[in-house]
Amino acid sequence: MKYLLIFLVLFFSACSVKQLEKSSKMVVFKTKNIRFSDLGYIGQGKESVEIDLYVVGKAFKKISIDGMICIDGEGCMRKSSFNEEYLSSAYPDDLLKNVFLGEPIFDKKNLIKTDIGFVQIIQSSGVDIVYKVELDEIYFKDRKNKIFIKIKDVN
Repeated sequence: MKYLLIFLVLFFSACSVKQLEKSSKMVVFKTKNIRFSDLGYIGQGKESVEIDLYVVGKAFKKISIDGMICIDGEGCMRKSSFNEEYLSSAYPDDLLKNVFLGEPIFDKKNLIKTDIGFVQIIQSSGVDIVYKVELDEIYFKDRKNKIFIKIKDVN
């Protein structure tokens, strides 16, 4: 009976481990504090995203987005704090997660569906964004804040 109980505990706890479906991408990520252009792996869970960035085959940075945004070696911070430090305070909290998942940003503002995805052009006093999601590529450029993110399938 004792062994059956141990087996059941181990069996059900293994099911609770966070499993992320990872895919390899070519990632360009340029902000005022991060400059990266090389291979990356993007893992997607139900409510989380992990971005593993590599330079010449060696691990460079890992960014985890869940309730907070965590960067290897730098710790975790609120999404709004991350936006202020690395992106722009004019961005909504889930902008980075939505970009890496290829989902609409700014509550689908100015969303134009295309045959192969969608485009959003958002201009205000704080941003000048062109955001395109296509079959094998995600393109995000904010000219006002000098931020560029491009994610392309390598398969």
